[in-house]
Amino acid sequence: MGDNAVAPVKPLPFHFQFVAGAIAGVSEILCMYPLDVAKTRLMLQVGKGGGDQYKSIVDVFARIIKEEGASRLYRGILPPIMVEAPKRAIKFASNDTYGPMYQQLFGSDKITQPIAIMTGVSAGITEAVIVATPELVKIRLQAKENAGKYFGTMDCVRKIYAEEGLRAFANGLEATIWRHALWNGGYFGSIFAIKEKLPKAQTKKGELAVNFVAGAIGGTIGTTLNTPPDVVKTRIQNHNPANGPPKYTTFLAGARTIAREEGVRALYKGYLPKVLRLGPGGGILLVVYDLVTTYMRGHWM
Repeated sequence: MGDNAVAPVKPLPFHFQFVAGAIAGVSEILCMYPLDVAKTRLMLQVGKGGGDQYKSIVDVFARIIKEEGASRLYRGILPPIMVEAPKRAIKFASNDTYGPMYQQLFGSDKITQPIAIMTGVSAGITEAVIVATPELVKIRLQAKENAGKYFGTMDCVRKIYAEEGLRAFANGLEATIWRHALWNGGYFGSIFAIKEKLPKAQTKKGELAVNFVAGAIGGTIGTTLNTPPDVVKTRIQNHNPANGPPKYTTFLAGARTIAREEGVRALYKGYLPKVLRLGPGGGILLVVYDLVTTYMRGHWM
């Protein structure tokens, strides 16, 4: 191994993985959150266009700034910030935990493509359970029709509980599981394949570049796979029983309804701001996670 070769990494304890994942996740969301607001607004638009509907990402940003104020681009950021630490921490920590478990189960001495996919899906399901409720609160705060109804995160929580009951906080859980299982399976599974194809890094800077490229491509693939359940989840979580019975209840049934009434392309509403966030965002996640874990290994182990 040459003088500039990357040294083998030391195993990282779970609590260090947790903290590193949290730092990576918060870094990503602070950079990319306005795109998440745009994604939600587009996903909630029912129908095939026209009227008062947003036409593009630029139109979403321009109209929000003009009609509601620039601060609205960060409306609802507190719930995802609060959950981002455990969410991203669990994403990486679960991935690092499930990998060896599946290796032992299948008698493999290394991570393979199928194991990488199964590991990602399992990590996604674990992650989904903790994020479903904060996602619901975030969606309610981001939705245009709820402007003025909620005066912050805790006010939103209190009103949902008072008007809809405790069970309302579990709305969209099934679709959230689909969303996270597909994203994590696509993300971690493709990262494995992409890194196998890319030239091996000989320096730490080269390793960071590989991680960013692999993470960005992985984020794009994961987003392409999980946008349909995200559209259905978003509509389920924004429904208020005061407006009548829910139109969407589960991912598959909701996807069929949307495809029948609005066309298959409607299942990809909000895809562009979503992929613009989670493509580069996937790269940011992987790079920050790598930088933090490298620091931990060098200074705390």
